[in-house]
Amino acid sequence: MTIPASTYRIQFRSGMTFDRAAALVPYLKQLGISHLYASPIFTALSGSTHGYDVINANEIDPAIGGREGFDRLVKTLQQAGLGLIIDIVPNHMASSLENAWWRDVVEHGENSRYAHHFDIDWSRRLTLPFLGDDFEVELENGAIAVKPDPQTGKPALAYYEHFYPLTPASWQDRAEAVLQLTDKADIAALHDSQPYRLMSWRDAPRDLSFRRFFEITGLAGVRVEDKAVFDDAHQLILELVRSGAVQGLRVDHVDGLADPKSYLERLRQEAGPDCYITVEKILAKGEHLPADWPVSGTTGYEFIASLSEALVDGKHIRQLRQAYETLLGKPVDVQAELRAAKMLMATRNFAGEATRLLQLATTIAAADNEPLEEKALLTALRELLVAFPVYRTYGTTEGLPPEDADLLLKVADEVRQGVKAPDPEALGFLTRIMAGEVSAAASDDAASFRTRFQQLTGPLMAKSVEDTLFFRLHMALALNEVGAEPMPDDFSPERFHQEMQERLARQPDALSGTSTHDTKRGEDARARLYTLSEAPERWAECVSRWRQGNQSQVVQLKDGPAPKPAVEWMLYQSLAGAWPTDLAPDDAEGLKALEERFTGFVEKALREAKLRTDWADSNETYENAVLDYVRHLLSPDNQAFLQDFTASLQPFIHAGLVNSLTQTAIKLTAPGVPDIYQGSETLDLSLVDPDNRREPDFCALEQLLNQVEQVDPANEAHWLDGRLKQQLIAKVLPLRQQLPDLFRKGDYLPLSATGQQAENVLAFGRANDEAALIVILPRLVFNRLQEAHWAPAEIALPEALAGRRYINLISGAESALETSFSLAGGDRRMPVILLSR
Repeated sequence: MTIPASTYRIQFRSGMTFDRAAALVPYLKQLGISHLYASPIFTALSGSTHGYDVINANEIDPAIGGREGFDRLVKTLQQAGLGLIIDIVPNHMASSLENAWWRDVVEHGENSRYAHHFDIDWSRRLTLPFLGDDFEVELENGAIAVKPDPQTGKPALAYYEHFYPLTPASWQDRAEAVLQLTDKADIAALHDSQPYRLMSWRDAPRDLSFRRFFEITGLAGVRVEDKAVFDDAHQLILELVRSGAVQGLRVDHVDGLADPKSYLERLRQEAGPDCYITVEKILAKGEHLPADWPVSGTTGYEFIASLSEALVDGKHIRQLRQAYETLLGKPVDVQAELRAAKMLMATRNFAGEATRLLQLATTIAAADNEPLEEKALLTALRELLVAFPVYRTYGTTEGLPPEDADLLLKVADEVRQGVKAPDPEALGFLTRIMAGEVSAAASDDAASFRTRFQQLTGPLMAKSVEDTLFFRLHMALALNEVGAEPMPDDFSPERFHQEMQERLARQPDALSGTSTHDTKRGEDARARLYTLSEAPERWAECVSRWRQGNQSQVVQLKDGPAPKPAVEWMLYQSLAGAWPTDLAPDDAEGLKALEERFTGFVEKALREAKLRTDWADSNETYENAVLDYVRHLLSPDNQAFLQDFTASLQPFIHAGLVNSLTQTAIKLTAPGVPDIYQGSETLDLSLVDPDNRREPDFCALEQLLNQVEQVDPANEAHWLDGRLKQQLIAKVLPLRQQLPDLFRKGDYLPLSATGQQAENVLAFGRANDEAALIVILPRLVFNRLQEAHWAPAEIALPEALAGRRYINLISGAESALETSFSLAGGDRRMPVILLSR
């Protein structure tokens, strides 16, 4: 298997085509990239901006160049010596009439060839929750009629521009008569004879007959656990791998599958041993990827969480929390907040999925003569779902693996002892179902319960934490990242080193990402916001002053001020992270551009919090009041604030730029495969999607890379435009291709510094029989920005690194090192990366 030395993620669509990507290949090669890493390339919904709403997995999307454009890209990559990794989406497809498989299911119901390709409950009619109101209301309002489908000419139920096909038995031999139907009762009767039921989108959380992706009804779950479905959905994917066009696959949302391990085993068998496969899998702190999965690792969210151990000031983070809680006027109970968010998801957003589990449980209880009340079962089910600490377990029809069985018992015991403890008999019964301890007659239903429970805990966790809690708790937004936890109390470089050693042992070939299309903010915004932990009192004073200066813009509504203090804290911190390094307070055009991006983020943040507004029921009065506050902040007329904000932000910006180089150097040299997200080779100060999916200025990036002779750490402009970061990447990445075994398998050696600035140093080595690497990086520099050079500090070298001659990859200087390396006099802002062979 060829393991990538590095990857570069490109987002196709929204203007990015195969031919445009092919034109970037010389730049990627010059940067040192070994593999282009493509977002989904298969045909998606018309106008899709991301490609995860696939409508045909066996066609390359004509919107981005089709098969011919793809082949041209592959040829260009191969001529340049680069490989290709593609993002595949086995869990779901678009539940759209554009999707031929789905359309056939809508038209023919359970008689469709594809009826069991999707995860549909065929004990009832297929629910189509795409109406603005109930069917009866829309019919009465004249929004539903019978008309010929413009594409097929067949009679269809027309709802605005949508034409839902009628099942043949309901109109064949009487097409003209059906098309003449105008009486609402007759149309209702015709609708009742269909294998589907049109319904309001608002009813989807409670009453859905198909499994969806998270809570997105426009994406229907696919049953790839069925071999026939797998084969149908992977024809083109496997052709591309077997032909040599594609060298690697990134599996989207692997936890959504019924049996991830079996799917991955089948994929490995069909794709062959040489295909590089990674999975999008979010690991909780201390959780590990199952060792028996035939993959090279994850896409790297846990790597981001590890970086915070190195870059957050563990000694002062509690002061930041105290300042935040003082602002709130109360302490934050994170566990209570998490429970509230998860219970909201379980009882509202995923009520239908919970109801389906309840139905299975009651059926099993009846079969096994368990006298349990439905209410008690539902309460126990919700408590078990809410208490689950990881995304899912990996039970099969045979039951749970030992480690998951132990986890289940632990969780059940915590629920049993909790303040909201449910009926113990109901809880015990549910744990027995999960463990497979039921009668033979109930074993199939128990297996179905187990699978659906496991497919629900992941979305429940994701929507509760990433898409709710992260928008409610704002203490340190840099920590509110996919795979991490909000408001942890402890950070240490020692733990970082431990996690890197575990990474080397468990998944040395996993991707190491710092920005993705799904991260909550760009990597350099996060690097900047880490510095708040170094100066919490200073930050709190700034927020207090800014709040006071803009107090006149706070609107008093019936349900409280808009914005409340906690939201103000979030706004100022988010703005600090996203503020362009070169934006001046009197730059009206620049302020307007930032406002357009920032107001979109704020609207999303308010709705994701689900406190005073929501996606389902937006509170426009509240939202407009907060958005007006934001517009005031960024108004060129608000110079007093803008001047203060810009000046106060400067030390955070500069300390953040140092952090940026440190985290980049870690990504390039620590265990794992460095993944560069498009544009993040310079500065990525993006906000949450869709802001982070904007296309970078590739022409400017290419021009910047070619200015290598002009790069100077002493020139502040070269920090502010990101060229130092880009040049660091371009210098180190080629090394990974020259010495692959050093970076894949070389020992990871934590190093310690001595001296008065020891806590400001993060250092480690990589070594094998072929070569050695020493990496020495600055950390916690906020309060030392005025010190241009290192004070005396020594790095002791273990035997594997000592007694060698090294070259500094940044400066080019050579030196012989015996037992230690001295930092004294060096630029304290710059990484030191030393290579010996």
